[in-house]
Amino acid sequence: MTDEGQTAPTEDRAEGRMSFFDHLAELRKRIIWSLVPTLIGLIVCFRFSDRILLFMRQPLEKMDVKLVALTPTEAFWTSMKLSMIAGVFVAMPVILWQVWAFVSPGLHKHERRFAIPFVLIGSLLFVGGAAFALLVVVPFAIQFLLNFGKEQGIQPMISVSSHVDFVIKFTLAFGLVFELPLALTLLSLMGLVTPAFLNKNRKYAVLINFIIAAVLTPTPDIFNQCLMAGPLCLLYEIGILSAWIFGRRKPKKEAEPAPADAGGSDGPPTSTTETPASS
Repeated sequence: MTDEGQTAPTEDRAEGRMSFFDHLAELRKRIIWSLVPTLIGLIVCFRFSDRILLFMRQPLEKMDVKLVALTPTEAFWTSMKLSMIAGVFVAMPVILWQVWAFVSPGLHKHERRFAIPFVLIGSLLFVGGAAFALLVVVPFAIQFLLNFGKEQGIQPMISVSSHVDFVIKFTLAFGLVFELPLALTLLSLMGLVTPAFLNKNRKYAVLINFIIAAVLTPTPDIFNQCLMAGPLCLLYEIGILSAWIFGRRKPKKEAEPAPADAGGSDGPPTSTTETPASS
């Protein structure tokens, strides 16, 4: 009895049968296991926070703009903030693995084999989105905004905290946005969306992508907006293709058996028996 009682919750989870409180307990467990590697990454990355800040200052140095600290503790807390975000990047494979472990009970057994591709591709997409923001979007945005102020005779004096917040916001936003193909594939595996549904609503997705680009892009020019909306539309198309390849297939309907009596009578079939011929 004891062994059956211990193995029952595990079997229920493996088959996707969990109560609401079991889901909450599982979610708490996955959050804790995501925070632990993030904390370890924070401690490790704090040693390299000065190099990270030096890299983030490069767009300002090209325009001869120096960062300032407005409070005595601003430099320290900025380094802590940089270390925390860098720790998230370091721990992203573990975080994605915990996400997969949380949603995997709702998948079929043959769909759970995509765990390793999910973690690897998700990590690459997140890092790729962050790199795209740091190398392309942020330098264009800083150049446009600072030149706009200089034309009005405004001398920029940017604090280190505000600059780091500005860069981190776009880095995380683009990192999350680049997870779009993975999110669509996961929703398709869970049966929430289908490739036909995504294909049918493509025009609405394009509109939403440009709205997201207009909100997240700090500059009002159409070039920087398309710089973000273009990859979003491309990622949406990749998501449709991935959902079509890896998504859940609808079971085929079995053909109904043909009626036994062609005449349409509801009674049981009658059987004829041959009587042996008498000699």
